[in-house]
Amino acid sequence: MEKENKATRKCSPPIKVYCLPEERSQIEASAKGTGLSLSTYLLNVGMGYRVRGILDHKRVEELARINGDLGRLGGLLKLWLTDDPRTARFGESTIRALLSKIEGTQDEMHEAMRAVVMPKTDR
Repeated sequence: MEKENKATRKCSPPIKVYCLPEERSQIEASAKGTGLSLSTYLLNVGMGYRVRGILDHKRVEELARINGDLGRLGGLLKLWLTDDPRTARFGESTIRALLSKIEGTQDEMHEAMRAVVMPKTDR
């Protein structure tokens, strides 16, 4: 049986890219921001793949946490609005505090969404 010789990246000749030290630093920072090695980052960019940063994943996790907080707060408000016996001791000040907390959490969510949609650049 003959052994097939499949080409691998490690056995293929590398592509050299000449760049200035500042350019290299910027490329390295971009690769680090995506969580990829420099080689993998450049290969993905060169092949036309959209490279997403790891910050996107962190922001999505943050949005999921905030969404859960809003759900819990909304659940408390719903209990109060349905005159659930468990909320009989909730006074007006408690409800106002809950509404304020919901509003603050919504603001936090909007800021997290803004950070995903319009990330700050270091340029």
